[in-house]
Amino acid sequence: MPAQIITTDDLREFKMELLEEITKLFENRGENKVKKWLKSSEVRKLLNVSPGTLQTLRVNGTLPSTKIGGTHYFNFNDIEKLLSQKRP
Repeated sequence: MPAQIITTDDLREFKMELLEEITKLFENRGENKVKKWLKSSEVRKLLNVSPGTLQTLRVNGTLPSTKIGGTHYFNFNDIEKLLSQKRP
């Protein structure tokens, strides 16, 4: 198998390509992506409510949840609907 010689120009070109790819990754990461399912603690922070208030919203059906294990998960779309209904 013949040996390949790598020049400094090859390394510079590789470095530039690598930096471009890393930059693209960080730019895409900066987009505001909202999770589809939020835990109770995340919903409480988002709505600025106490654990008791969130439990009341869940129990009376105002804000439906799904329980997996011991954790309640709330669909982000349901939270948006709730907020849009409460606007004057």
